[in-house]
Amino acid sequence: MAGDISPFKINVPDTAIEQLKVKLSATSYADRVEFSDDWNYGSPLSDVKRLVKRWGDGFDWRKQEATLNELPQFTTPIEVAGFGPLSIHFLHQRSSNANSIPLLFVHGWPGSFLEVVKILPLLTNTQSKQSFHIVAPSLPNFGFSDAVKSAGFSATQYAETVHKLMLKLGYTEYVTQGGDWGFMITRLVGIKYPDHCLASHVNFVRIHQPPTFAQSPLLYLWNALTPYNASDRAGLARSAWFRNEGFGYNAEQSTKPSTLGFALADSPVALLAWIYEKLRDWTDDYPWDDDEILTWVSIYQFSKAGPAASVRIYYETKHADPDQYAHGLQYVPRVKLGVSLFPKDVVVPPKRWAHSLGPVVFAAVHEQGGHFAAHERPDQLASDLQSMYGTGGGAHDIARKFDPSL
Repeated sequence: MAGDISPFKINVPDTAIEQLKVKLSATSYADRVEFSDDWNYGSPLSDVKRLVKRWGDGFDWRKQEATLNELPQFTTPIEVAGFGPLSIHFLHQRSSNANSIPLLFVHGWPGSFLEVVKILPLLTNTQSKQSFHIVAPSLPNFGFSDAVKSAGFSATQYAETVHKLMLKLGYTEYVTQGGDWGFMITRLVGIKYPDHCLASHVNFVRIHQPPTFAQSPLLYLWNALTPYNASDRAGLARSAWFRNEGFGYNAEQSTKPSTLGFALADSPVALLAWIYEKLRDWTDDYPWDDDEILTWVSIYQFSKAGPAASVRIYYETKHADPDQYAHGLQYVPRVKLGVSLFPKDVVVPPKRWAHSLGPVVFAAVHEQGGHFAAHERPDQLASDLQSMYGTGGGAHDIARKFDPSL
């Protein structure tokens, strides 16, 4: 392990907490109308008012901070080509089994390193089918990692960042897990660094169209000749809902992130409503506790780069070299692929479509769960990973690579 890796504890300044409370106390709300609490229009007025009151008067950030600081957190500078060194915050939980598989967990938006917390004890447990050493970074512009202050930092640079972090930790070979932007970033890791990234598991499959004959004649024929089952049809309907009713945030963040950024940076209520909508719409009736929501949003409010920085990944990736983006959706032949589909994710293609992305060695379709699988359904996601790499799993040879005794 490199010598410039430093232990880290979250310590939000008192002034930032006080400023938040002052702003919350001065909140102005839109006038109530008959549809103010209709989720079809967005975050409900009553919910936001309740959460704002709790955030300002009852929520104890220091308590949440102390709990998070029980986790093994670190920072280290990572040199990213063309952007200089960036201080990267990350969780690093090693299993007591030294021969466990190193796993890079990559979050997305509006997630954070918090998403890995529930699966840490499940995957590092040596009594499970397969154990892992877990590395979960805060991506640049997120959490307690540095802001990127130059234009052009797209998904390709995020992939470079997390790969170099794994190398710095001594993991010259590793596997990945990702959802949301973690899907795209880990896909690019596999494309750019196939000698290091041995396998990838995703709980988000960003495919909007069926396989074409040009992509794979056999996959095209398999899809064309096999009727869709009820799960397939429900997933396609969910994907259509997202395109038609849930994609507005993406259009704004991909085209005018700075305009939106003024609201996110200046108004904690705007930030809360913007993220809260996704926490509800993208999950499967998950029973969010108010303090759980506020902790999630507070990571953005108190982030090192500021609340506006996180949305820039959409703009930078959309405006990068088109080939860079397309690479994340192409077939990756050398990296084994595992897929877990959850019915209330935002894009839910038929399972067989995933074969257009790489050599699928594990695939599961779950009856419950949504976009934030590691947080909503940690037991299911951990079980999928353990099955993929455990005895009899399609990637068990990778586990044996790290532990020949298996």
